[in-house]
Amino acid sequence: MNTVWKIFQYGYLVVALICLVEGIVRWGEEREKAYMFLGASIFITLVFFFKRHFRKKVETRNNQK
Repeated sequence: MNTVWKIFQYGYLVVALICLVEGIVRWGEEREKAYMFLGASIFITLVFFFKRHFRKKVETRNNQK
């Protein structure tokens, strides 16, 4: 199960990177959508760090038992 969590965890970074690139591409034409994509990229990156922290905490707890 931990392997699946790790794969999904790095999937968040892939989606954040796609949103970042899309925001940069749209910066010139559609500024409102660019802000939305850049904001989504920041939010998804924060979710990645939260999930990683939580997963490591659970792994530490499971190893102590």
